This record gives sequence, C-alpha cells and structure tokens, in this order.
Amino acid sequence: MELLYAKSLHIIFVITWFAGLFYMVRLFIYHTEAEQKNEPAKSILQNQYKLMSKRLWYIITWPSAILASLSALWMLILQPGYLTEVWMHVKLSFVFALYFYHAACHKIFNQLQNDEVKYSSFKLRMWNEVATLLLFAIVFTVVLKNAISWIWGVIGILLFGILLMLSIKLYKKIREKKDWDNKANENSEENDED
Repeated sequence: MELLYAKSLHIIFVITWFAGLFYMVRLFIYHTEAEQKNEPAKSILQNQYKLMSKRLWYIITWPSAILASLSALWMLILQPGYLTEVWMHVKLSFVFALYFYHAACHKIFNQLQNDEVKYSSFKLRMWNEVATLLLFAIVFTVVLKNAISWIWGVIGILLFGILLMLSIKLYKKIREKKDWDNKANENSEENDED
C-alpha cells in the first residue's frame, strides 16, 4: 500500500514538474518577443514576465522537481528490485537528461531575470520541444518496460522529434509570411493616404 502512495505522489509531482517546465519556456519566449516592443510596452511586459517566471519557477517547478525526486527515491527504497531492471536504467538516463534540461532552463531564467536576452524566440521554441521529447521517452519506457518495445519507442520519439522540429520551422515560415503581408498592407495603406 505504501508503494502505491509513493507512486501516486511521484506521478502527481512529475506532472506538475513538466507543467512548470512547459509553461516556463513559454514565458521565456514571450519575454524574448517583448524585446521587440517599443517602450513602455517592452518594460511593462518584461517586468510582468519576470514576476510570473519567478513565481512559477520557485513555487511550482523547483518544488515539483524535488518532490518528484524524493517520491522516486521512496519508491526505490520500497522496491529496490526496480534498479536491477533494464527499463529502469533507460528511464533513469532520460531522467538525468531531464535534470540537465531543468538546469539549462534555470540558466536561461537567471539570464532573463538580469535582462540578458541571449536566445531568439525561434531557438526557445525548439528548446521547448526537448521537454516534450523527454516526457514521451520517459512515459514510453515506463509503460512498455520490454527491451524491444522501448527501443521502438525511442526510435518513435526521435521521429516525433524530427516532425516537431519540421513543424516549428513551418510555423516560423507561415508567421514570417503573415508578418510580411501585414507590413505590405500597412505600407500600401500609408501610400494610399498620401
């Protein structure tokens, strides 16, 4: 029964951890895009995004990461046999990758809190998909558990990642075309007024 409580808490905290990571990178994107705005909109938006990011990072994302780790440790103490299984080794490798992703997000968070915009919104959109790939990899590994199944799952995740990246590039092109069309319409309206 205690193992079921540990599993339940682990699932809950993993969900809130990923939710925090997904929304955090969206805030990074909005913060970066606000860099293109004129004052006072730029300062107002960036200050708001800093506040939202700080609350999300320290009230939801970090505590969820810590509690997900503690509940995982609790499960491993109750069920040490998990550590002898191949699927657990694969899962833990993805989890370590998630910790590195979290640490990299923390670095970006600190940069934006100090008004250092080092990445384009496009790069951050691509970065946002890394968490999606890790989520798929972890869930498929845990659910499938079978060595052959997780190999196919990882191949599927890589293909899914490629599709995501292509979709993001297509979205960027569509967005750039829309921006170009809007600017052309604005210029033509200005010329008509003259």
